[in-house]
Amino acid sequence: MKPARTFYVSPSLPKALFPLQELAYNLRWSWNHETIDLFRRTDRDLWEKLYQNPVKLLGTIKQERLQEVVEDESIINQMVRCYDDFRQYLTDRTWFEAKHKENDPGFSAAYFSMEFGLTECLPVYSGGLGLLAGDHLKSASDLGVPLIGVGLLYTEGYFTQYLNLDGWQQEKYIDNDFYTMPLTRVEDAEGKPFFIHVEYPDGWCSAAVWKIDIGRNVLYLLDTNIPENQPAFRGITAQLYGGDLDMRMRQEILLGMGGIRMLFGLGHHPNVYHMNEGHSAFLALERIRMYMQEHGITFAEARSVVRASNVFTTHTPVPAGIDVFPPDMMDRYFANYYKSLGITRDRFLALGRKNHTDAGEGFCMAVLATRLAAFINGVSELHGEVSRKMWREIWPAVPLEEIPITHVTNGVHLYSWASKEMTDLLNRYLGPRALREPTNQDIWNRVDGLPAEELWRTHERRRERLVAFSRKRLRQQLIGRGAPPVEIERADEVLNPEALTIGFARRFATYKRATLLFRDVDRLVRILNDKERPVQFIMAGKAHPRDGGGKDLIRQLIHSARRPELRNRIVFLENYDIHMARYLIQGVDIWLNTPRRPMEASGTSGMKACVNAVLNFSILDGWWCEGYSVDNGWAIGHGEVYADEELQDQVESDAIYELLENEIVPAFYDRGADGLPRRWIEKMKNTLKNLCPVFNTDRMVKEYTNRFYINCSQRHDSLTADNCKLTREFTAWKQFIRANWDKIRISGIDSQLPEQPIVHEHYSVTARIELGELNASDVYVELIYGVLDAEGQITEPHKVKMEPVGDKKKGGVAFGAELACETSGRYGYTVRIMPTHPQLSDPFKMGLMHWA
Repeated sequence: MKPARTFYVSPSLPKALFPLQELAYNLRWSWNHETIDLFRRTDRDLWEKLYQNPVKLLGTIKQERLQEVVEDESIINQMVRCYDDFRQYLTDRTWFEAKHKENDPGFSAAYFSMEFGLTECLPVYSGGLGLLAGDHLKSASDLGVPLIGVGLLYTEGYFTQYLNLDGWQQEKYIDNDFYTMPLTRVEDAEGKPFFIHVEYPDGWCSAAVWKIDIGRNVLYLLDTNIPENQPAFRGITAQLYGGDLDMRMRQEILLGMGGIRMLFGLGHHPNVYHMNEGHSAFLALERIRMYMQEHGITFAEARSVVRASNVFTTHTPVPAGIDVFPPDMMDRYFANYYKSLGITRDRFLALGRKNHTDAGEGFCMAVLATRLAAFINGVSELHGEVSRKMWREIWPAVPLEEIPITHVTNGVHLYSWASKEMTDLLNRYLGPRALREPTNQDIWNRVDGLPAEELWRTHERRRERLVAFSRKRLRQQLIGRGAPPVEIERADEVLNPEALTIGFARRFATYKRATLLFRDVDRLVRILNDKERPVQFIMAGKAHPRDGGGKDLIRQLIHSARRPELRNRIVFLENYDIHMARYLIQGVDIWLNTPRRPMEASGTSGMKACVNAVLNFSILDGWWCEGYSVDNGWAIGHGEVYADEELQDQVESDAIYELLENEIVPAFYDRGADGLPRRWIEKMKNTLKNLCPVFNTDRMVKEYTNRFYINCSQRHDSLTADNCKLTREFTAWKQFIRANWDKIRISGIDSQLPEQPIVHEHYSVTARIELGELNASDVYVELIYGVLDAEGQITEPHKVKMEPVGDKKKGGVAFGAELACETSGRYGYTVRIMPTHPQLSDPFKMGLMHWA
C-alpha cells in the first residue's frame, strides 16, 4: 500500500536521558563495553531482541521503562560516566596530532570500500574485507587520523543464510530500515536532502547520502533506493555482491565516481585517497576529470597529481576474484566519459589492461587502481610476493622482487573483538593502556604476570557461554528447518562445556577446504569421542550465492556431522555474522584455518581470536606465516606448495589428525594438581604477549600513515600549489624522459678488480653512459653485484648507487661506485639505469630501465 505522505517519528526521551541519544548515534559505543552495558541495562531483553541496536532500542522501549531508568540512580550515574568518557575521547590529544599534525596541518584522507563491517545492527557487510574496513576506521578514530569513509548503503545488505533439510544453503534478503539504525540522512546547507548524480547509458541516477559517526571520523554511504529514481536504478544499492556483471559495473561507478562527487559536494577535499580493493578504482578517473576541469591541465598532468595521492590495497590472491569488464561494456558506459578526459578509446582502455597493446583484453579494476596509485600493497608478507607475481606484466622490465608492490599486514581492532571478561582482566593486570595503546610491547610484556588461574577461568566462562549460545541457535535452526521434535530436543545435549572446543568459521569457498577435516572420518571419530579427552567442533560460514562448490562443501559437512557418532561433537551454526563471530572467537580454545596456500591473502579471524587468548591452528598462509611460533600455536605443514592438490589434501589432513592426537589434545588435558593446563596457559600468554601488539589495526593504520598517507599528502599539496606549476613541470619531464630514453647507451664498464679479489677489500667500478639529451640528474645508476648461482645469475644482489665522477662530454658521463665482497665465492656484477625525480615515488614506477 503506497502512502500519501511519509514522515519520521523521533524517540520521545525524557530530558535527563538526552545523552543516550548522542551516544547511540556515534559508533564509538560499539567498542566501549561500559556503554554497551549501559544500553543493555535499559532493557536487557529488548537489547538482545533488537540485535544490539541502541537507536531502535530508544525508539521501541516503553515510556514506563524510560521513566524507571530516569529514577534509577545507578543507571543515571553510569550514563554520566559514559557520556563524560565519550566527550573526553573526542577531545583527547591523539597519536596523529603528536606526530604529524604540525608538519602536515592540511592532511585529510578518504577511504573507499565496497563494504564496511562495523557492528551487528548495521548489516551492510559480507565478511573479511568489510570487517577490515570497519576496524580501519575505528583505529583511525582512536589514533586521530583524519579519515573519511566512503561506501554504499545496501537496502538488503548481504543475504541471510539458512539450510534446507538436505543441508543445501538457501538465501533470503531482509530489508534494512535505515531510519532505526545509527545513521542519519545528510542534508545540504538549506536543510534539504543532499543528492549526487551519476550517468549510466539509460539515464541519470541520483543517490541520497547517509552518515555514520565513528568516533572522531565519519563514514558516508550512498543510497539509490529513493523515489527520485526509476525502478532499475533503485536496485543498484539493493544487495552487496548481488546481481550480474552489469550491476557490478553500476555499483562501482556509483562508489568511485559518485563517491568523489559526494565528497566535493559536501565540501570535503581530501589530499589522500585509499582504495580498499579495486571496486572503487573509478574514483581515480573522476579525480583526473575534476582536476582537468578545475585547473585547466591536461590528462597527463592531472594523472600525475591523482597518481601521486592514491593508495591501493589489493586483497585478492587469484585473478579470478577480480572484476574485469569486457571492452564492449566499457564502451557502453564510458564512450562519452573518455572524451571528457581528452584521450582516445585505446588510451582509456589501456589504463585497465596488463598488456596495454592487447585490444581484446578486458578492463581490470585492479590494473586501473595499480596504474593510478603511488603505493600498492598486499595484506601480508606472503600476499605481497603473490601480488608481485600476479601483476608483473605491468612492469615487464622490472625484476620480480622489485615490482613496486609492497605489503602492509592486516590487523584487527582489539577493543572491538576482546570479550568484556578479557578486557576487564587485561585492564586489571596490564592497565587500560594495553588496549588503548595496543602497539606498546612493554605493556604486553606484563602478560607474564597474569595469574594463570584467572586467565583460565576467564576463558572457561566464555566457552560455557559459547556452548549455551550454540545450543540455543541450533534449536532455532532445527525448528526453522522443520526438523522432527526428537531432533530438536537433542539440541540441548550437543557439545560439552568442558571439552576442547575448536572453531572453524569463514566464507565457504573451495580453496578454504572446510571438509579437509573429514577425509578420514573413522580417525576423526576416534579423536572426538575419546571419553577421557573429548574434542568438539563448532563450524559456521556462508558460501557466495553463486558458488555451487562452496554450497556443496556445506552440504557435505552437514551430512558428515549427522552421523550418530559425530552428532554431539560437530555443530554447524547458520548465518555467520559479527554477532556469532564474537561468541566463537571469544569462546573456542582453538581457531582452525585450512586454506590452500598461498590463496589466503591475510585472514583476520585468527587475529580476533588472539586478543581472547585463543590459540591458532593453521596452514602457514596469510598472516600466520608471520605470526606463527611454536610457543603460541600450531602450524599445519611447513609452508609447502603442491602441484598435486589431491596429494596436498591428503598430507595436510594427516597432519591435522597427528597434531590433534600427539600435541594439541594432550596439551589441553595435561592438568596439574590445581586442575590447570599449565602448558596450554603458557601458549595463551604468549599469544597475548607476542601477537596482540603486532596484529592490530592501530599498528596497521600507523604503518599506512607513516609510509603512504603522509607521503601522498605532501606530494599532492606540492603538485597542486601555484595552480599545479610543479605538476606541469613534472609531467613535461616524464614526457621528455620517455621520448629520449631509448637514446641511452652504456658504452663501457671498467673496474679495478684484480684477478683474485679479496674478501672485504673495496674496488672501484666505473661505467661510461651516453645520456643523449638527458642530464646526469635525470638518471639513477646502480652497481649490482653478488654471488652467482649454478646458472650464472646474481643471487641476493647488493645494490650501490653510482655517482657522476666527471662532466658530461663526448663519450658520455662516467658514474662510479665501490664494491666489497663479504664472502668468498664466484661473483658477478652489472649496471642498470632508471629515471629519477624528486616527485617520482618509486624509480620503478615508469617501467623504464637499461641494463649493461
